[in-house]
Amino acid sequence: MAEITKRRRGELLQTVLRVLVDHPEGLPARDVLRRVEHSARPTDFEKSEYPNQPGVRRYEKIVRFSTIGAVKAGWLVKNKGQWILTDEGRNALAAFLGAEDLFRESDRLYRIWRKGQPDTEHAVIEESEDGEESPSAAITLEEAEESAREAIHNYLSAMAPYDFQYLVAALLRAMNYHVAWVAPPGPDKGVDILAYNDPLGATGPRIKVQVKRRADKIAVQEIRSFMAVLSSTDVGIFVTTAGFTSEARAEARQHESRRVSLLTMDDLIDLWVEHYERMPEPDRQLLPMRPIYYLAPV
Repeated sequence: MAEITKRRRGELLQTVLRVLVDHPEGLPARDVLRRVEHSARPTDFEKSEYPNQPGVRRYEKIVRFSTIGAVKAGWLVKNKGQWILTDEGRNALAAFLGAEDLFRESDRLYRIWRKGQPDTEHAVIEESEDGEESPSAAITLEEAEESAREAIHNYLSAMAPYDFQYLVAALLRAMNYHVAWVAPPGPDKGVDILAYNDPLGATGPRIKVQVKRRADKIAVQEIRSFMAVLSSTDVGIFVTTAGFTSEARAEARQHESRRVSLLTMDDLIDLWVEHYERMPEPDRQLLPMRPIYYLAPV
């Protein structure tokens, strides 16, 4: 039986944190795992599969397992498939240069966290020193959430631009806004959707929406161009599958006279899930979903 030592877990944890140092906005979990494998090559044992789960390689599970303490310590945030290094994580990486020392500190903080949790059967995530554990419920749930989010991302990224536009309009209707107009195919006029708080548009403000389904981030100039079509009584919503540069976000924040909300793909997905049950079936089919329930480890 091969043993996954604290030193090895520390090496993997240290590599994860180092990978994230230069990415303040975080990286998708799959990118982190790929980069970790490039720097911390798996052993033959880590490359092997679990006997009771053919096709499931140990390495990725062991890396994830090695980060549990770091998450509970506040060093690492895992959110919607994105792994983000916190300031506390940066400080720990600088303070504990030895890989084993780094892991022991994360383990110490994890045990402090665990003592404060309710004494239930599923509240404790126990460590295994031998590496022969089956993937824990926490790891399985983490991977399932990441896989689901990635599938939705891929679906939206491949959607035709005008279908994506209609999806945003469907979401606004589910949120009880009255969509007065959706731009037909043709040249971009700066506004793709026009909506109001009531059917007659008598109650302000007027809502103007710009929708971009593309791969590259929205730059500051595009935010400025959008703001140029907003009056002081309008509210703007800029929706994109790609995200926004830091300069674009700063530009949107600093103009109080023109209120602009920036929605990323993850923001859109969260709102879609929240309002999904209110949608008529034809609108649901633009992004059909089905909830799957897991026993959630604490």
